[in-house]
Amino acid sequence: MKTPPIVSREEWDAHREALLVKEKELTRAKDALAAERRRMPWLEVTKPYRFDTAAGPRSLLDLFEGRRQLIVYRAFMDPGVHGWPEHGCKGCSLVADQVAHPAHLNARDTTLVFASRAGQEDLSRIKARMGWEHIPWHTITDDFDQDFGVDQWHGTNAFIRQDDKVYRTYFLDNRGDEAMGGTWAYLDITALGRQETWEDSPEGYPQSPPYQWWIWHDEASAS
Repeated sequence: MKTPPIVSREEWDAHREALLVKEKELTRAKDALAAERRRMPWLEVTKPYRFDTAAGPRSLLDLFEGRRQLIVYRAFMDPGVHGWPEHGCKGCSLVADQVAHPAHLNARDTTLVFASRAGQEDLSRIKARMGWEHIPWHTITDDFDQDFGVDQWHGTNAFIRQDDKVYRTYFLDNRGDEAMGGTWAYLDITALGRQETWEDSPEGYPQSPPYQWWIWHDEASAS
C-alpha cells in the first residue's frame, strides 16, 4: 500500500484546515438541500394500505401512532432472501444495526417504522436474534411496496399527515439509504426537518431552539 507522506504537526494542521473549509462548504450545501426538501410538493395517498403489526392489523395512518410525520423503510426480511429464515437481507440488516433510539425522532413528532413481507412471527424472531427490539417492524399485506418504489429494492419513504389525510413528501433509495440510521439523517429527509430555529424553513413551520428538545431516551414519555 502506498501511504501518504509523513509530515510535521504544523503541516498536518495546515492540511486539516484546508479540508475543513471544504467540509464546511459541504455542510452548508447539505443544509440547503434539506431546505429544498422541506419545500417539495406533497402527494396525497388515497389508497387504503393495510399492515400486520405486533398490535394487529393497522392502516398507513395508524402507523403514525398519532404523530405528525412517518418514515417507512422497506427492508427485505422476506422469505426467499439470502440467509432466510435465520436472517434477512445483509444490507437491510446493516441499516437496522445503525438505527438510533426512536425516542429522539418521537420528540420531533416523527415515527420511524420498518416494513417487510415476512409475517410477524418471523420478524419477531429475527428482531430478537439481532437486537432490533426498538424498531417497530410491520408486515406489508398489499401493494404498498410496489406503489412506493420499493418492490424490488430497499428504500425510505417519508410521509406527513394533516388530520386523517396522508401525504408522501420524500423518497430515497440506493446509496441515499447509506446515510440513514441517525436521528439527524432521518429528520433531514422529512417535510418539517429538524424543526430548529436556525433552519431555513417555510413560514409557520414548527421550530424550537437547538438542545432544548433533546432528551435522555430512558426518561422519554411515549409522545
